[in-house]
Amino acid sequence: MTILGMGHLLRELLQVKIQSVSVLHQTQKFMHSVFLQMHSLLQVSYTSWFLDAFNYAIATNMDVLNLSIGGPDYLDLPFVEKVWELTANNVIMVSAIGNDGPLYGTLNNPADQSDVIGVGGIDYSDHIASFSSRGMSTWEIPHGYGRVKPDVVAYGREIMGSKISTGCKSLSGTSVASPVVAGVVCLLASVIPEDTRKDILNPASMKQALVEGAAKLSGPNMYEQGAGRVDLLESYEILKSYKPRATVFPDILDYTDCPYSWPFCRQPLYAGAMPVIFNATILNGMGVIGYVESPPTWHPADEEGNLLSIHFTYSDVIWPWTGYLALHMQIKDEGAQFSGEIEGNVTLSVYSPPAHGEKGYRRNTCILRLKLKVIPTPPRPNRVLWDQFHSIKYPPGYIPRDSLDVRNDILDWHGDHLHTNFHIMFNMLRDAGYYVETLGSPFTCFDAYQYGTLLLVDLEDEYFAEEIEKLRDDVINTGLGLAVFAEWYNVDTMVKMRFFDDNTRSWWTPVTGGANIPALNDLLAPFQIAFGDKILNGDFSIDGEQSRYASGTDIVKFPQGGYLHSFPFLDSSESGATQNILSSGLTKADSPILGLLAVGGGRIAVYGDSNCLDSSHMVTNCYWLLKKILDFTSKNLKDPVLFSDAVRHDKPLYLEDNQLPSRRTDVNFSTYSAVIGKELMCRSDSRFEIWGTKGYGLHAKGRTLRLPGFVVTDSGRDLNFTTEDFHIKRSNVSEKNTGDSVGNKYLGIPQKDDLDMPMIFASHWLVPAILAGSGVLLLLSFWRIRQKRRRRRKGSGSGRFTNV
Repeated sequence: MTILGMGHLLRELLQVKIQSVSVLHQTQKFMHSVFLQMHSLLQVSYTSWFLDAFNYAIATNMDVLNLSIGGPDYLDLPFVEKVWELTANNVIMVSAIGNDGPLYGTLNNPADQSDVIGVGGIDYSDHIASFSSRGMSTWEIPHGYGRVKPDVVAYGREIMGSKISTGCKSLSGTSVASPVVAGVVCLLASVIPEDTRKDILNPASMKQALVEGAAKLSGPNMYEQGAGRVDLLESYEILKSYKPRATVFPDILDYTDCPYSWPFCRQPLYAGAMPVIFNATILNGMGVIGYVESPPTWHPADEEGNLLSIHFTYSDVIWPWTGYLALHMQIKDEGAQFSGEIEGNVTLSVYSPPAHGEKGYRRNTCILRLKLKVIPTPPRPNRVLWDQFHSIKYPPGYIPRDSLDVRNDILDWHGDHLHTNFHIMFNMLRDAGYYVETLGSPFTCFDAYQYGTLLLVDLEDEYFAEEIEKLRDDVINTGLGLAVFAEWYNVDTMVKMRFFDDNTRSWWTPVTGGANIPALNDLLAPFQIAFGDKILNGDFSIDGEQSRYASGTDIVKFPQGGYLHSFPFLDSSESGATQNILSSGLTKADSPILGLLAVGGGRIAVYGDSNCLDSSHMVTNCYWLLKKILDFTSKNLKDPVLFSDAVRHDKPLYLEDNQLPSRRTDVNFSTYSAVIGKELMCRSDSRFEIWGTKGYGLHAKGRTLRLPGFVVTDSGRDLNFTTEDFHIKRSNVSEKNTGDSVGNKYLGIPQKDDLDMPMIFASHWLVPAILAGSGVLLLLSFWRIRQKRRRRRKGSGSGRFTNV
């Protein structure tokens, strides 16, 4: 069907005022016969096939392109860059977000790209389809925060479509919802007069019409529904009088709008916390390329709004059609006791080169409205810090799944974030009264005095030597609690998981196991704790709570005086399975899996399996156990069952270091690591980097390390995630990452950090005062020295003293 032909249909439908739902049903009849039949033929796809097809679309000046496919690899650069080229050539691309729901962080590429219209699925009751993938996007992790996706949702369950042969059949999937939206796009495009179509119609203006006209559903959050259900008639009214402009999506962040604003509405802001990051998308309908004219500015609605400090990261160059605007929000220390709401607007000025026939630049100001909830700073025992920095996911490396019982999903690619596959755990912790913050930088970038527990779950990266040293000091001397949920690690099993990938024509080898046990053992070595290389499976019970241990590891070192829980499990690792076969029957042996220990002023809990916290492939949850662990590590509340005399060990559990799991030597781990071969520094998601505190003056092997206070600016394309080619500047704020207009004078208020951490005073009135005072003291010192020397010369009489 041509755009013109669909335009005739639209005008007829508008004349009889048929509702948008009926319009969508009519659209389906025309779109499914093409798109769905094509999709059914594509079971195995190669990047090269799509590159050829995309080149054909560009060469034939195609207007709208639907893609009912997707995958988790957003670092397939030939594919991603070709999609940019497509949209830069004014092709409006619509794509399904995937059928990996109801799991979060499962967006497929290219639907997760900001220049593509990503479509999720709903049923006829306006409920999000269980199969529809959820946001957020995971490109930006760990140093940023994902964008809102999908953009819109459409009907995608039990939709009637044509068979390849004859007749009709019922179809479900986001692959069905996506061509429905593509049909809507065609209808909308056809109502624009041909003489103005080239000036108005583009990927950004079409997305603006769709998201602004969408009907927000009452139940789902923004990472489930995006802007809401596509509404043809509302979008038509927007596009009918459209003038090229730039906007942001979403255009409002409202902490009082729950559940739509989840997870932000679940945890208020408070002073002293890690920055809360909200990542909005800039849609520039004025041109394929645009520029930010001046830094974003925060305009508070009243005096209380001055308690909010916003640090911005954003796209200097907006191309193609889209960019990002990330808000790093913090409450200043003056607001430590404030309780209430803060409202105001963030503005961002964008301009684009003049269109054909125009003389002046196109300019527009984007507005993002904020309505934030603020509470007094919670007590230390209620604050938990989640380590995001040491998590590695696919892509770029082959990170194997955590549960080896799952055969249909070999990659660990859901983000491992509090708001993706750990979102249910996050909600549980909030319900239990805990406040959970995210650390996307090394351990040297947080103040341990502020937190009750550091929570390490399913981590794959290595650790800087300075991190190990600081964590030991934080636990023993600062009283920080440490809770570790590990995963399996077995070299023989990893070797067996190697496979040949037809697409890349190369062998894929796991970078590490479910977790990086050798690295965790280095981190825990100061406490005489270590994990082994068994892969344990089985059911067990503690105090009547039934649980499943799914591909977890065992504890092989633990100090005297701790509490160690052991249960009979079967070892399913390659070496363990061989041993079981040789033995009489598949016998189970008691294996320690849970250890609890008080050391110095802090408390430590270690558990060998994270599957019970991860909603991706969870068999049974262990939220009850996590709560008991946090009660211990944060508040020193000891559950009688977990701390019974029966599990107290009077002798240490010990294993020689040369018998502990070893690192693989056949994998170049530095390619995937944020630690190996990298410099130790804090990023823009660290409180120290934003507030300008110098941090710990650590040294390693004679060289001074760049720690908090060294600001990073990305020299690559602005995708709001970290690349390795950074420019380092000794500054409180970078040229690009500008603070708010009313709050920068507060950035240097000293923090109550460790005693060995120097402080920086940066208040506008305080710096001159200190400099003036220093000058007076210096002059006074010179005067005193001169007086002493005069007295010496006067009293000696022999000239024995000389000036030094």
